[in-house]
Amino acid sequence: MPEISSFYGLIILMNFKDHAPPHFHVWYGEYKAMVTIKDGVIKGEMPKRAINMIFDWLELHSEELLNDWELAQKGEPLNRIEPLK
Repeated sequence: MPEISSFYGLIILMNFKDHAPPHFHVWYGEYKAMVTIKDGVIKGEMPKRAINMIFDWLELHSEELLNDWELAQKGEPLNRIEPLK
């Protein structure tokens, strides 16, 4: 699963040819979650502080994430996305 961004201990990943809806995966220490791109639904466990950072980052980069999702569905290399600063 390719890493597309990382910041403050959060690692953002996206699978090739993954199931709908468009989403990405987040690892944070022992926590793992899946986040839908369009509506920000989180499945899995994640500390509240991490969730807030994920939502801030998602708001800034949703178009880039959707572009990476399309690339991943075609099995093409994904673009790195700027971390949250």
